[in-house]
Order: sequence, then C-alpha cells, then structure tokens
Amino acid sequence: MKYITLFICWLAVLQATAQVKNGADRLEELFPLLENKRISLVVNQTSLVQNVHLLDTLYNKGVHITQVFAPEHGFRGDADAGEFIKNGKDYRTQVPIISLYGKNKKPQPSQLQQTDIMIFDIQDVGARFYTYISTMFYVMQACAENNKELIILDRPNPCDYVDGPVLDMKYKSFVGILPIPILHGCTIGELAQMINGEGWLGNNLQCPLKVITIEDWKHGQPYSLPVKPSPNLPNDQAIALYPSLCPFEGTSVSVGRGTDFPFQIIGSPTTKNLKFRFMPHSMKGSDKHPLHQDTYCYGLNLSSEKNIPKGFSLQYVIQFYNYFQNLTKHAEKEFFTRPHWFDLLMGTNQVRLDILKDKSEEQIRSAWQKKLNQYKEIRKKYLLYEDYPAM
Repeated sequence: MKYITLFICWLAVLQATAQVKNGADRLEELFPLLENKRISLVVNQTSLVQNVHLLDTLYNKGVHITQVFAPEHGFRGDADAGEFIKNGKDYRTQVPIISLYGKNKKPQPSQLQQTDIMIFDIQDVGARFYTYISTMFYVMQACAENNKELIILDRPNPCDYVDGPVLDMKYKSFVGILPIPILHGCTIGELAQMINGEGWLGNNLQCPLKVITIEDWKHGQPYSLPVKPSPNLPNDQAIALYPSLCPFEGTSVSVGRGTDFPFQIIGSPTTKNLKFRFMPHSMKGSDKHPLHQDTYCYGLNLSSEKNIPKGFSLQYVIQFYNYFQNLTKHAEKEFFTRPHWFDLLMGTNQVRLDILKDKSEEQIRSAWQKKLNQYKEIRKKYLLYEDYPAM
C-alpha cells in the first residue's frame, strides 16, 4: 500500500508538471515585444522552449539576437561552481557569449550598446544563496542605469517555502544580495517586481520590467524540473535538501560534491563512528577539486530518505556539530573551518554563534522570526500566483 501511494503521488507530480506552461513557452506573448528590436539573452541550459533552447528558438524565428550573457556554470551549464567562465561564441549560432561570473558580474554599458531589450530566462530553485538571483539583480541594475527594457520569462519555484533568517545587509555578497530569507517563496518574476518595488536597486533606480507569467502553476504546487539547474543539483531530492545542506559549505563536512549524489549525502573524515561511507573524487563538469578529495568520509545517506525537511532546517548542521563535540577537543575550529563563509550563506552570524552556545533549532529560529514575518508581509505585495490548495 505504501508503494502504491508513493506511485500515485509521483504520477500526480508528473501530471501537474506536464500542464505547466512556463513564460518561455508563451511565445505568442513574447514575439510581439521583440519585433524590430535588438535582443540580448541571459540564459543557461534550463532556458528551454519545450525541448529546444530559447536561443535556438528565437534565432530560428529570425529574432535579432546580438549576444548571450552566461551566469555561473556557463551557457550550457557544465562548469564547476565558482569556475571562471570564458567569453566566446555559441557553436551553433555564432552569437557572442559574455560571462556574467567572476569579475564581470554586471553587464557593462559598452556591452549594452547593441541592445534594446534584455531577456532573462533561468530556472531558480528558491534559495537566496543560489547565485542566479544575484545575477538577475545586477542585470536589472544595468538595465535601469542604461534605460534598457528587461523581460523576465517566469518559471516555477521548486522549493517554494518562506523560511530561514533574513539577510543582514552587513553580510551582503554574491551568495546573498537581497534582504530576503534563505527560502524566499517567490518566482524570479515576483522577486524582480519586489526588487523594483522595494527600491533595492539603489539610487532611486527602476528597471523597465515586463514579466511573462507561468500558466497553470500555483504557489506550493509540486514541480519536477525537466533539466538539472546546475551540475550539483541533479534531481528533486538534491533540490529539496539543498537549502538545509548548503550551509555545510562553510564547514569541514562534505555535501557529496565529487560523488554521484551531491547534496544528498553528508560526511567527514572525522565522523568515523557513522556507518555510511563515501569518497569524493575529481569529476569534470561537477567538481574538479571537491572537499576531502580521495579521502573516505563517514556520515549520512539521504538520497532515498523520504522524511526530509520541508523547507529549511538546521537539524543536520546541529547534528554534525554535536558529533564533532563528542569526537574532538577543538570542535569549533575543526567544524567551522570557514566561519565567515558560513555567515555569508546564512546572511548573519547569529546562527553560528547560537550553535556554538548549544542552542536548539527552536531557540535559534526564534531570533529571526520577527524579521521573517515582516518579509512575509512584503512578499504579499508582489505575488503573481495563487496558493496551491492543500492536499
């Protein structure tokens, strides 16, 4: 009976996903806006119209594409996290490709001289530290400064919760550029409207913005991504665990980079008392130099676990810090190997300091609840979609 129920739920998710019509699929809305215009695209491997890349779709229809801007992981999505992305040309269309990762995170005025309209079409996963929304912020800022129109082709949020600490702007970085919680509960179109509406671009800037919305999707509706959004988020399980496991990147605990199960397994050479064992290796297109490369790590296998957090949870981070406390005399130093990076991911140092004080997750959460409630009120102003009815 258990497996029959799971199978029925899986079929329901597939059916709901199949009915969704993303902004990029609504070409009848898009094409009239592009007539006799010079177009720049901000896209990656998720930018599909049915099974065809948006660049190919527009190019084949005679739309004047002057250039493509590529975010982290590159235009085809096969570069490592943090890897330098080179400028070049698309091998199929010969359209120039300009990197928006590394030193050039924001389109420069000289790069926009041959552009009338920018189109942004990238699949987000709903987490503040997923850098595509930071790229969108800089694109909006560039469009506002250079009076270029921006069209957002909206896509569903597959991890559609509102949870976690709201970013303290003292911890602003490329992994946290907006004063929003770890799980923001918005689509990229809604976030773009919020950026404009709340004046977050600075200097009273407003981006000329058009959002082409999703059809047949509601907030909280199950949605399985047809293409992995980045090399280390290969499936729904990894995406669901990503918000709760990403903070480990500021610690000595591996999140499975360099394995076949990134963001689905966690472990460390220190925690040898745990039975599950794995060894990260160098993997092209995923991680060339993963943490604890060629070294056994001991921890937890969550790749098939059904009872995982719905949203954001500190349970795994607290659990492993407690392991370290029981196994070493220098738990703080050996666990929080990159404390500033941990704080940047969290958007505050409050979480790390409270963990060091052995506070429970409930106690830690109480410190951010007021600001989270304030954010929820802001969010309501920019929602484009209704809530999915609870099952």
